[in-house]
Amino acid sequence: MVKALADRLAEAFAEKIHEDIRRTLWAYSTKEDLGAADLLAVKYQGIRPAPGYPSQPDHTEKPAMWNLMDITAQSGIELTEGLAMMPAAAVSALVFASKHAQYFAVGKICKDQIEDYATRKKMSVPDVEKWLGASLSYD
Repeated sequence: MVKALADRLAEAFAEKIHEDIRRTLWAYSTKEDLGAADLLAVKYQGIRPAPGYPSQPDHTEKPAMWNLMDITAQSGIELTEGLAMMPAAAVSALVFASKHAQYFAVGKICKDQIEDYATRKKMSVPDVEKWLGASLSYD
């Protein structure tokens, strides 16, 4: 029960931080007054996609985020070998403020796309297939 509560608090805090970014820090939506239903319907401007979710299914981008922002030193949140965050009740995301930003889902990925992506990421095809297994259009 404590873990479930911690997860919900982490998500609620992330939503509050996103609201503060929109209304105060970046102040691109200062007059925003949204209720819970509006938030769930994504009626705010901007998006915050997160590694592992449909619009950013590749967890292997997390180390770049951690290194760029020195996240472990700044927050104490570490990445496991499987790129899970520790403590588990943690969230990460990229925030985009554009009024044109929209959530989307990456569709099923074909073998040629995996091969191209592996080349660009300097990873082996089997490693990319492992990380993106749920998104593959083939077995």
